[in-house]
Amino acid sequence: DDACLDVAGLAALKGCPDTDGDGIADKDDTCPDIAGLVAFNGCPDTDSDGIADKNDACPTEKGIAAFNGCPDTDGDGIADKEDKCPTVKGVKENNGCPKVAVGISDRDNDGIADTEDACPDTKGLPQFKGCPDTDGDGIVDKDDKCPTELGVKENFGCPIKKEVTFSFDNILFETGKAVLKMQSFSTLDQVVTIMRDNPKHLAAIEGHTDSQGKADANQKLSEARAKSCLDYLASKGIDKSRLSSSGAGDKVPVADNKTAEGREKNRRVEFKLSLPK
Repeated sequence: DDACLDVAGLAALKGCPDTDGDGIADKDDTCPDIAGLVAFNGCPDTDSDGIADKNDACPTEKGIAAFNGCPDTDGDGIADKEDKCPTVKGVKENNGCPKVAVGISDRDNDGIADTEDACPDTKGLPQFKGCPDTDGDGIVDKDDKCPTELGVKENFGCPIKKEVTFSFDNILFETGKAVLKMQSFSTLDQVVTIMRDNPKHLAAIEGHTDSQGKADANQKLSEARAKSCLDYLASKGIDKSRLSSSGAGDKVPVADNKTAEGREKNRRVEFKLSLPK
């Protein structure tokens, strides 16, 4: 009765192994070492755009088949990765940016009229009101302490070279549980991006609660919520060896627990990124 006579496996799969635990026997799994979906023969589709990661040129960004899985946010027929103005419809001749009408002043020739350009003498992007973002990290040069190095907002536009801690109070869970709400995914996806941009860094995830309820229950809840965040990052391809989680319960408040506003701030998840010692 064993479909895999010489390999130890699972009864549910007629004796065949399932290395990645995705419910698809290795012999039928195109990606046996990475958990995936039946629809893609066991391969993952991280961004859920209907294109398996192995065929997706932008596996972490939801895109369209016409651009091999990459997005075209403004719908101008130019994939975002090749579009210098990805959120504003433009033309190919201007690298995806719009052209200014004849007779309208545009000193820096960036496709944004001087009257609407916050940086009229420096070529920039429409999404930043005409100001440049030289390193492409989403932080305009004038607000970026490291304008020529890809960085993160939490570190003022600079890369995380040593250590940085950032906190999110908009990672939401079901009341009294460690189940993440969908509204939390976009925030956690930012952390995924940071981890991918800093592949040598480790992330220590720490959960915090307000002071309502019993201390031991708050401790367990904070630990479970941090673990839920860890599991989400791992599901997006971040190696678990780079992640750790813990909880501090209600022991480290950052605001007054006597007010609703203060309690809301205390219910948070902190991420500490650092290089291995």
